Amino acid sequence: MKIILTNHAELRLKKRKILGDEVLDAVKNPDKTIKKHGQFLFQKQLDRGLIEIACEKTENNLKVITVYWL
Repeated sequence: MKIILTNHAELRLKKRKILGDEVLDAVKNPDKTIKKHGQFLFQKQLDRGLIEIACEKTENNLKVITVYWL
């Protein structure tokens, strides 16, 4: 499954100083996964804090909608 970042997600990465590799690691190896309102929320504890990645699954892709610190 291919992971795609939306333009919104890319802007949030820059604004919140989260690395793309951190997002990919959180999606591939989350500490916690929550399914809510048709989206998947992946949480990962980093040295700098806890991040959450909101994603939508399509047939062949996982689309990252937004990324934020908890």
